[in-house]
Amino acid sequence: MVRMSAEERRESVIRAAMSEFAHGGYEGTSTEAIARRVGVSQPYLFRLFANKQAIFLAASQYCMEGTRQLFADAAAGLPLEERLNAMGTAYQRMIHEDPERLLMQMQTYVAVAAAEAAGDSAFGEAVRASWMALWETVEVELSADADETTTFLAYGMLINTLVSLGFPAGHRVWDGFYESSRPQ
Repeated sequence: MVRMSAEERRESVIRAAMSEFAHGGYEGTSTEAIARRVGVSQPYLFRLFANKQAIFLAASQYCMEGTRQLFADAAAGLPLEERLNAMGTAYQRMIHEDPERLLMQMQTYVAVAAAEAAGDSAFGEAVRASWMALWETVEVELSADADETTTFLAYGMLINTLVSLGFPAGHRVWDGFYESSRPQ
């Protein structure tokens, strides 16, 4: 049996945490469930991460970085006029092939709102930094101004909402999102 390095185990915990938090949210997920999913003890979990919030933040950042990288990869090497549709199509495919990523995104927004309401701004600041990296990738890849970047990401949030509400792919509300999102 090959032993995992601490970094490999840490990534394994992050992926497991993303799955657990995606379904249970911050409050509804125990560190015991995450440890069990990975096959480690809770004390080992807390050697890798300071606390539950640190685990959640790592899972949130992993999720956001994955989405940022998805956009960058989708746009790579394409002519500028094809990037918008490629990025939108890649995102739609991702949320249907990896619904836990979408659920984790939505749980992240809820957790930030709750933390901010409780007076914890540090957690929100860390998540906002990940969001800004996503924003900057969209802005750069589309050579977009603030309005175009806002429109692209607003359509993405609309898609998140539609999926969360159970609208199936192919429903008429999905038609033409990204093709029409860039002002002419």
